[in-house]
Amino acid sequence: MESIPELFGSMVFNERAMKASLDANVYRSLKKTIDEGAPLDISVANPVANAMKNWAISKGATHFTHWFQPMTGLTAEKHDSFISPSPDGGIIMEFSGKELIHGEPDASSFPSGGLRATFEARGYTAWDPTSFAFIKDKTLCIPTAFCSYDGSVLDKKTPLLRSMEALNTQALRILRLFGDQATKRVVPCVGPEQEYFLIDRELFKKRKDLIFTGRTLFGAKPPKGQELEDHYFGSIKPRVAEFMADLNEELWKAGILAKTEHNEVAPSQHEMAPIFVTANIATDHNQLTMELMQKVALRHGLVCLLHEKPFAGVNGSGKHNNWSLATDGGDNLLKPGETPAENARFLLFLCAIIQSVDTYQDLLRSSVASAGNDHRLGANEAPPAIVSIFLGEELTGVLNAIENGTSFDGVKKTEMMFGVPALPKFLRDTTDRNRTSPFAFTGNKFEFRMLGSSNSIACANIMLNAAVAETLSEYADVLENATDFKTALKDLLKTAITNHKRILFDGNGYDESWIKEAEKRGLSNLKTTPDCMPRSLDEKNASMLMKQGVFSRAELASRCEIILENYVKTVLIEANTMLEMSRREILPAIEKYIGKLAETADVKHKVCPIAEASFETETISKLSDLTVRAIKAAGELEQAVKSVDMITDVFEKSYAVRDNVIGKMAELRTACDMAEVLTAREYWPFPTYSDLLFSVV
Repeated sequence: MESIPELFGSMVFNERAMKASLDANVYRSLKKTIDEGAPLDISVANPVANAMKNWAISKGATHFTHWFQPMTGLTAEKHDSFISPSPDGGIIMEFSGKELIHGEPDASSFPSGGLRATFEARGYTAWDPTSFAFIKDKTLCIPTAFCSYDGSVLDKKTPLLRSMEALNTQALRILRLFGDQATKRVVPCVGPEQEYFLIDRELFKKRKDLIFTGRTLFGAKPPKGQELEDHYFGSIKPRVAEFMADLNEELWKAGILAKTEHNEVAPSQHEMAPIFVTANIATDHNQLTMELMQKVALRHGLVCLLHEKPFAGVNGSGKHNNWSLATDGGDNLLKPGETPAENARFLLFLCAIIQSVDTYQDLLRSSVASAGNDHRLGANEAPPAIVSIFLGEELTGVLNAIENGTSFDGVKKTEMMFGVPALPKFLRDTTDRNRTSPFAFTGNKFEFRMLGSSNSIACANIMLNAAVAETLSEYADVLENATDFKTALKDLLKTAITNHKRILFDGNGYDESWIKEAEKRGLSNLKTTPDCMPRSLDEKNASMLMKQGVFSRAELASRCEIILENYVKTVLIEANTMLEMSRREILPAIEKYIGKLAETADVKHKVCPIAEASFETETISKLSDLTVRAIKAAGELEQAVKSVDMITDVFEKSYAVRDNVIGKMAELRTACDMAEVLTAREYWPFPTYSDLLFSVV
């Protein structure tokens, strides 16, 4: 095996590869585009394409693809080989600048939310030079944006890049007010923690619900779950450790800064966390990470589950979006310093974020909406659907002092001592980590914890970037026209804190009292996708996103429609899977077991007429009742599905799914799960929770 420094980025056309293969002038021009967002000089495209092709071929690549992120939430790629015919009947290997910067995939079968007519099939991809090309499966993957024939955005990269540009523009206005003339660019940096489950592949293949939906639609609680809290940070099992080692190699080759790995709370649940990179590259990397997790798992006879709630009764999986702001000079704008009360620039950016999260809390909630995440948010391992911010004792004290016009004396630093001389002493942090908070400050960044494990991180970062850009724009307008900058800044901070402190909450987000308190404060509690998605179209939200150049009104409406359509289709697939499994597997298995019990009872009676068959008769009675209950629930679910199919409006359809289908699914599951507990193991038609959660050793 190569050393890790040699391995890292070996399959990426990164700066090392560029320097080694490009003319100095071409390299400088391309670097200016990457670092400063300068327009791409078309004259560099051909030499870059040729160098990229030669490098890729030297790494074993035979094809290239424009790798993009449509509104499916996944990635898409169409492969073309490098070969072109030569006059002598042979071939030459070619790749032009035109092929690098521009592609024309068929857009007809990608979600568009009404942005294109059915007969308009042409789509366009455009090279994103700010994200490095890489090799995957002998194919050169070129990160690109994707749009329809009329120029409407059909992907997640384009609005993310737009939001980053908007944030950069407004952040630079603020920095100039503080006398910073050197910074040329401000970028949001993201480190997305990725949670996932690993289960045995052979068991996976026996569960239609996992195959079709990614989660278990049936399953009784096992005797042991996560009650002992022995899996979290526990010793990693050999089979999982081998998977992680293999995954690390693949990620490192792809230039992904995989840093941390550990067992998560639920049995068979794990986590990987990378080092921060720019939001655009982090999004590309996270999409690739999810794909590689699933591919590498198969090599080890495993299946990687990325659904937000694959197993009822144990923790689901999220994706913690650690977000900060950095200058091109490497300065973290969210670093408080030793005396945050005296760090005016930090306080301004902090207040801007607080105001943004409060003003656009519904937009942030909608940015993480999905059928899968609806199962997770509000459960005991995930933040509630109510958006709030945790700051900790010190920053809360600083803001209170600003609002009240008092001095802040600081927070006393506590020395941590273990009572053992050999162990080191250190100062305790001035803030704890509130794991129940949806949006928590964790020292020099914010951790947005509402994202689901299968979500693209693009959506959340688009909305967060745009919201903060809007608030910074408002602040810059005030401060640029102020006659006394210091007084105007002081007044601005005080007003922001007073008007938006309702979003600050340092307590237990799981407590029922918080739900009541949040309602009193006027905070939104949008529990489901149909609850929150229509709010994204509110004039307040639409106007802001259009003003910042992130979406047109039509593009925003299309995204709302696409997400609601996905919600409806996801739940209906789950409902139909439940109907098939219950009618073709579960109910026949129960009837077969009832027949065996009746046969046994009959044998007992024949052998000894006075003998009682209490176990058999009691179990038959209970299972018969549950069978009737399941049949009734299945019939009602089927009718609910049919009624939804008759609805044409996507909003009404999503409400019908939320109100009529999901409850019927729960009723059918309850009856079948109760029957599972009573049915002999050899009769149950598929692997149980005990099998799935504890089989990987």
